[in-house]
Amino acid sequence: MIVIERAERTDAPAIASFQLAMALETENLRLDPGTVGRGVSEIFNDPGKGFYLVARNGTLVVASLMITYEWSDWRAKNVWWIQSLYVIPEYRRQGIFRQMFKWLSDQIDSRGDIGGLRLYVDKTNNRAQKVYEALGMDGEHYRFFELMF
Repeated sequence: MIVIERAERTDAPAIASFQLAMALETENLRLDPGTVGRGVSEIFNDPGKGFYLVARNGTLVVASLMITYEWSDWRAKNVWWIQSLYVIPEYRRQGIFRQMFKWLSDQIDSRGDIGGLRLYVDKTNNRAQKVYEALGMDGEHYRFFELMF
């Protein structure tokens, strides 16, 4: 049985390993494990940056995602950005992200201080886009631009 909950600091090594695997899988990029470990730990050190959500099968963490915050002056609320989503391969296509999305939606409904959910997806990842559309998300309104340093 899959359980969705906020990550604990003890989940940081699993989350960091997911990020290393995702970079290699999606961009054939080998990230520095020390840098990624520090990046993951920083969320636990400074909750103002965001939080992690995990999916567990017993004691095994099988998926994680990170929520970061964007202040919306139009809504006078934070918008939650879903980032760093990773599901280990043997647990994919089993509805785990759908369960995580429901957990987030339930939190938003009960709190009243969150203005929405956003995420970005590679424009060639059609399977993921279909999942997000099935959950009611709309990818037609904005385009995403970046300049990374």
